Amino acid sequence: MFKRIPLCALFVLASVAPAFAQSPHVEVSGFAGWTFSDGVSGNSIVAGDGNIYDRVDPKDSGSYGFSVGVVVGGHSEVGFMFGQQLSKLELGGTNTREVGDLKLTGYHGYFGYNFGEPDAQVRPFIFGGLGATSAGDVDTTIAGVSHNLPGSTRFSTIWGGGVKFFPNPKFGVRAAVSWTPTYIKSDAAGWWCDPYWGCYLVGNAQYANQIQLSGGVTVRF
Repeated sequence: MFKRIPLCALFVLASVAPAFAQSPHVEVSGFAGWTFSDGVSGNSIVAGDGNIYDRVDPKDSGSYGFSVGVVVGGHSEVGFMFGQQLSKLELGGTNTREVGDLKLTGYHGYFGYNFGEPDAQVRPFIFGGLGATSAGDVDTTIAGVSHNLPGSTRFSTIWGGGVKFFPNPKFGVRAAVSWTPTYIKSDAAGWWCDPYWGCYLVGNAQYANQIQLSGGVTVRF
């Protein structure tokens, strides 16, 4: 039995060698599209206009970005993705009120997988990554007085997929959809009691979500 192990190992190495024989290459992509966004809810507040507001949301708007990835073995891809949405901050409740311009910027490292043969013209792909999303400052005017609402940066992930079409080996076009959930806060959801650990307060996490539909170009180096 043990004599067969080296032979099996050689067989496995021989079967995966063609994949690793593919020289790594870099793919740089630029893309633009439309992003559907939502925010989080909170305590109800009666504003000076007589309406009750209990939500804060980014407005759906256009977005753009780029990615730089290294493709290894013809399929696996590791890289960095930048995305930016030029939106507006809205208050929601019994009325919808626009507060001011809001810029959402995402920075994510990602791992992806490209399906099909490395030299195929059509290559579906998927990806997932970790990083952060930054909400910029918002300038607004309330009752004739100018205010600045400071921005913040929160942990976020990104997940998506799409398809690339290469009319020639060095240049292609792409279409993709991505989802970026960003952790904002946790609301107290009650107490959890355990005979060993005792009782502790548990929270209900709230995430702001961005769903982007995009198209763009990809250049291989």
